[in-house]
Amino acid sequence: MTIRSMTGFAAREGSHGTLTWRWEMRAVNARGLDLRWRGPEGRDALEPAIRKNAQARLTRGAVSIALRIDDGPDAAGPRLLLDPVLLNALLDADAGIRAAAAGRGITCAPLSAEALLSHRGVLDRAPDIPDPDLRAAQDAAILADGLAALEGLVAMRAEEGARLAAIIAGQIDDIEGWTARAAVAAAARAAAQGPLLRRRLAAVLDAAGGAVDAARLAQELALIAVKGDVSEEIDRLGTHIAAARDLMGRTDAVGRRLDFLTQEFNREANTLCAKADFAALTEAGLELKTVIDRMREQVQNIE
Repeated sequence: MTIRSMTGFAAREGSHGTLTWRWEMRAVNARGLDLRWRGPEGRDALEPAIRKNAQARLTRGAVSIALRIDDGPDAAGPRLLLDPVLLNALLDADAGIRAAAAGRGITCAPLSAEALLSHRGVLDRAPDIPDPDLRAAQDAAILADGLAALEGLVAMRAEEGARLAAIIAGQIDDIEGWTARAAVAAAARAAAQGPLLRRRLAAVLDAAGGAVDAARLAQELALIAVKGDVSEEIDRLGTHIAAARDLMGRTDAVGRRLDFLTQEFNREANTLCAKADFAALTEAGLELKTVIDRMREQVQNIE
C-alpha cells in the first residue's frame, strides 16, 4: 500500500567555500500539481532542473520551492574601479571654480574626498565575472541538496500517507459493516412488508372510495415494492467497497479516483435513506453517510 499525502515540508542546508544556501519545500492540497519557485538571480540553471525532478516525483499538490543563497561573512567584498579621467576633470573644475571665486574676493573650500567619490561614475563596482568552474561546482552542490530536500518532501508525504491509509482502511471496514447491517435490516423489513403493504393498500382503497380497478391495484403494489427496494443500492455499495480496497492497494496516485468513489458511496447511502421507511434501515443509512463523509475528508489529502 503506497498511499501518499499531498502535504509535507522539507529543508536542506549546504555550503561550498564561503557560499551557503538553504532549500525549503512546502506542499499542501491542490487539484493538480502546482509548482512555485522562488530563488536568487544568477542561478538560472537550478530552476528547470529542480522543476523537472519535482514533476517526476510528485503528481498533485501546491508545492512551494524556495532557495536562499548567502555569500557568508568571510566572502570577499566587491571590487571597486576608480575612473581617473573623470576624477581629474572634477578636480580641475573645482580648482577653476575656486580660482574664479578668489578673483572676486570669495573664498571657497575645496571639494571633499567624500563628495568627489560620491559623484556618479568616479567609483563603480567592478563587474562580477565568476569563475565558470567554480560556478559549475557550486551549482552541482546546490542542486544535489535541492534533490535531497525533494526526497525528504516525498518521504514525509509517504509517511503521512501511511497514516491516512490506516484511517481510510478502517473507514472502508466501517462502511462494509454498516452495509451488512443495512442488508439485514432490509431482510427484516421484507418480513414485515405484509402488514405494511396492507396499510398502504387500505390507504389507496380509502382514497379511491373502496372501488379500485384490478390493474390499477397491481400497478400501485408494484410501484410500492419498487420504491422500497434497496437491494441494488446494497449491491452497488458492495461493489464500491471492493473498488476502494483495490485502489488502496495500487502504487500510483489514486486520490482523484478515491474522491470520485466517495461521491458514489454517498449517492447510494442517500438513496438508501430515502427508500428506508424502516427504523433499522434508516439508522444504517445515516451511519453510512457519517462514515462516508469522514472518509471523504481524509481522501481530500491524498495525492
